[in-house]
Amino acid sequence: MIRSDASSRRDFLTRAAGALAGAGALQALAIDRASATPETMQAEIRKIVGDAKVNQGRVELDIPQLVENGNTVPMVVKIDSPMTEADHVREIHVFNEKNPQPHVISIKLGPRAGRGIVSTRIKLADTQKVIAIARMSDGTFWSGSADVIVTIAACLEDL
Repeated sequence: MIRSDASSRRDFLTRAAGALAGAGALQALAIDRASATPETMQAEIRKIVGDAKVNQGRVELDIPQLVENGNTVPMVVKIDSPMTEADHVREIHVFNEKNPQPHVISIKLGPRAGRGIVSTRIKLADTQKVIAIARMSDGTFWSGSADVIVTIAACLEDL
């Protein structure tokens, strides 16, 4: 049996409307909004570093202190390292206090990277502290942090 174009369109639109209604019903369910806190951020940091001491220094977090829009915040993480086989950055982790997820990004490096520097953009949901932690080839952890004031928040997942 050959169906007419009008009938095919009608069937498609009926199915699409049903799927959208179902998606709307799921969205209407009460879902807790994910939100990091200073405590959840510290818990995520502990997942990475375990019981190791996190030293202050060697990590410079270059991020604006005041951002108008939290949707795209430029960030550069620089680690003081010669990036040799004997002394190099293995990992860089970035955390925040108030985004829906406290662990922003993890990056693996090695001596062939040449420089211990990473540049990216992140979203920030609110005014908060951002922390960068570097794991070095000798197993030590070093950190740097910055406080960022956000005037227009990003990461509003429940809107």
